[in-house]
Amino acid sequence: MVEDRPPPEWLGDVSAGVDAWTRRPPEDTAAQVPEADAEAVARKILLDQLTGQARSRKELADRLAKKNVPGEVAARLLDRFEEVGLVDDAAFARSWVSSRQPGKGLATRALAQELRRKGIDDEVAREALDEIDPADEEEAARALVRRKLRSLGRVDDATATRRLVGMLARKGYGSGLSFAVVREELAAAGRAEPPETF
Repeated sequence: MVEDRPPPEWLGDVSAGVDAWTRRPPEDTAAQVPEADAEAVARKILLDQLTGQARSRKELADRLAKKNVPGEVAARLLDRFEEVGLVDDAAFARSWVSSRQPGKGLATRALAQELRRKGIDDEVAREALDEIDPADEEEAARALVRRKLRSLGRVDDATATRRLVGMLARKGYGSGLSFAVVREELAAAGRAEPPETF
C-alpha cells in the first residue's frame, strides 16, 4: 500500500509557486519577453507559406490577414518579397498552368478561373495561358476521354456521350471540341458513332 506523504521540504511549496532552491516566487517570464514584433511574425508567416510551394500575392495577403497582421505591415513586406523575387505572380501563374494542364487535364477556361480565384491579374493569367499549345489541350481531352471510356463499357452510346461531354465541360473544354473528341474516341473504341445531340 502506497503511503500518501507530503512532498519533501527541498521541493519547496509547489502549490504556492515557490522556487525550491531559493525560496522565492518564480520571476514573471511574461513580463521579461517583449511583445512580439508584428513585422517579424509576418515575415515568418510568409517564409513558412513559401516553403515548399509558390503562392500568389493574394494568397499570402489573405494568410497574413487571417493571422491579424496589420495591413500596412503586410503590404510593406509583400512589396519587399516581390522586389527580391520571392513573390512573383507571373511565375506563379506559369508554374500553376504547367502543372495543372497536363496533370489534371484542365482546359484554358478552367485554368483561368483557378488563377482568378488565386488573385492573379487577368492580363498576367492570359500571358501564362497563351503558352498552352491547342494541340496539347486537345490531347489532354483525348486522354481524359480514353481513361473514362474504360468505365463506361456497360452504358449505351448516348449515355456514354453525355457523361464524357459533361466530364470535359467540368474540366473547362468547349462543347465543339468536346463532342468532336468524344465522337472520334468512341469510333476508335469500336462503338457506334453517337448522335449529334442528346
